[in-house]
Amino acid sequence: MDELLERVRAGYERIGPQDASAAAAAGALLVDIRYAALREADGLIPGALVIERNELEWRLDPRGSHRAPQATGHDLRIVVICNEGYASSLAVASLRQLGLHRATDLTGGFQAWREAGLPVIT
Repeated sequence: MDELLERVRAGYERIGPQDASAAAAAGALLVDIRYAALREADGLIPGALVIERNELEWRLDPRGSHRAPQATGHDLRIVVICNEGYASSLAVASLRQLGLHRATDLTGGFQAWREAGLPVIT
């Protein structure tokens, strides 16, 4: 698994919490893929779109019939956030295969966001 993550992550630049916050302020879509129990326990990032991992591709494919309204095009900057920054890397690989070439993920995930003192809704 570590080798797979290394290969996947070599294909794009991951970002840290401060850069993710700045990206969101500049119009990037933060996408929280954590499952409900984690969101309930730890809270939410204000403004993040919640899409559980098993629905991610369906909801973010700009040409898909089940897309979220925020999935406006393949040039959309997307920052995927999981709990600790592992599942999000695999999710980014899948989104990039759909043509979402600006997708990236948050190094350290939600936990890094919270530890950086960035806003969280509990």
